[in-house]
Amino acid sequence: MNIIWFSAVKEENGWMSNMAPYPILFEGKIWGTSEALFQSLRYDDEEIKEIIRKEKSPMAAKMKAKKRIYVSKRIVVPMSGRDVENMKMCIRLKFEQHADLRKLLIDTGESLIFEDINERKKENDKFWGARKISENKAEGKNMLGEILMEIRKGFSIK
Repeated sequence: MNIIWFSAVKEENGWMSNMAPYPILFEGKIWGTSEALFQSLRYDDEEIKEIIRKEKSPMAAKMKAKKRIYVSKRIVVPMSGRDVENMKMCIRLKFEQHADLRKLLIDTGESLIFEDINERKKENDKFWGARKISENKAEGKNMLGEILMEIRKGFSIK
């Protein structure tokens, strides 16, 4: 089985990353990245959502969403079922709205997809990604990779 790894946006397959600069139209507004949209969906406070949306970089949007003054206002628990469903929606929108990315995803065929989190140190990073043990072995839940493969399957059926 072929395995595709991705990590940084500027590296090979970086287009799969939530940080990749592909804007998304959602509820009449443009979000700079799927990451910014995803982070904002953890809140129902429109002011906080707008602060996250207006950040110029996806990492800045993520860091803004994690600010202590906002965290107590979250309505979605990170890594919960609802969080995963939000991520699926964000990823689906990204690939629905960008035909070039959709083709790239479909062209990955039956390959397994893993987000390589070897450069990150937190244990909870293994929820969305996986640590690369070897070319064919990984440790982690790899939810982002799982979602990408699920989305790919849906597009391939159409």
